[in-house]
Amino acid sequence: MHRRVFLQTVPMGVAASAVAPSVLSAYAPHTSVGSTGAGAARQYRHSVCQWCYSSMDLAELTKSAKAMGIESIELLSEAQWKIVQAHGLTCAVANGPTTISTGLNRVENHDAIVKRTEELLPKIQAAGIANMIVFSGNRAGLSDAEGLKNCAIGLKRITPLAKAAGVTIIMELLNSKVDHRDYQCDHTAWGAELVKQTESDRFRLLYDIYHMQVMEGDVIHTISENYWAIAHFHTGGVPGRAEIDQTQELNYPAICRALKELGYTGYLAQEFIPRNDPMKSLAAAVEICA
Repeated sequence: MHRRVFLQTVPMGVAASAVAPSVLSAYAPHTSVGSTGAGAARQYRHSVCQWCYSSMDLAELTKSAKAMGIESIELLSEAQWKIVQAHGLTCAVANGPTTISTGLNRVENHDAIVKRTEELLPKIQAAGIANMIVFSGNRAGLSDAEGLKNCAIGLKRITPLAKAAGVTIIMELLNSKVDHRDYQCDHTAWGAELVKQTESDRFRLLYDIYHMQVMEGDVIHTISENYWAIAHFHTGGVPGRAEIDQTQELNYPAICRALKELGYTGYLAQEFIPRNDPMKSLAAAVEICA
């Protein structure tokens, strides 16, 4: 199942300026879910996105992932959290109140998003899940400046709720070139500017390495420059979003070394669509990113 189709089933409930040192100082070094602190030696943890294995029983996926040292299955809804947790894993990122195409960039969506957020956050908090995903929505003729403004307005309504619940809201960077045409949060600079304008330590970005390689490239440099605004990472092979092995163009061992050097100790989630044996490919990806 294509991710667009999969995530559209979840109920809905400007170019950025350079980041000045004074702005950066307002943000503490980010520590993601599962971290042992900013100065800790512990490396990031491993997660996997369930939708890539949607034909597989979730309990079986959880057991296989656990055997590989994976600690999380993510992008799950409430009924799925319980299955994963019953087998000793967590969910690093819960599904949120928006869909990819219908999101925070339109003010007319905000009341429904707030209402759904109010329903979701207490459940996410009770389940011990640290992150909830949201999406900008598609442009549909909306300028990047107006979309940025509207997203900030909406986020300022829900980040206080997230702060009270101890949950971080993360917006995913997706490419609008191949997979999600017309999606608005499609450049890192736009997303980082949105983090600045939202002015909350409970809003950050989900940097999808696959999507941003397709959209803008220069992955390691871009992550390093915008690390302060990023809470979570997804993988995927380019081109084609298949295995992250030597058959594709990204150098994942180098990317993972860069993340460690930056001090990232949160979750790295595998989000590729396997072309070969799914569990063998997943196990190989964990080794590549060790």
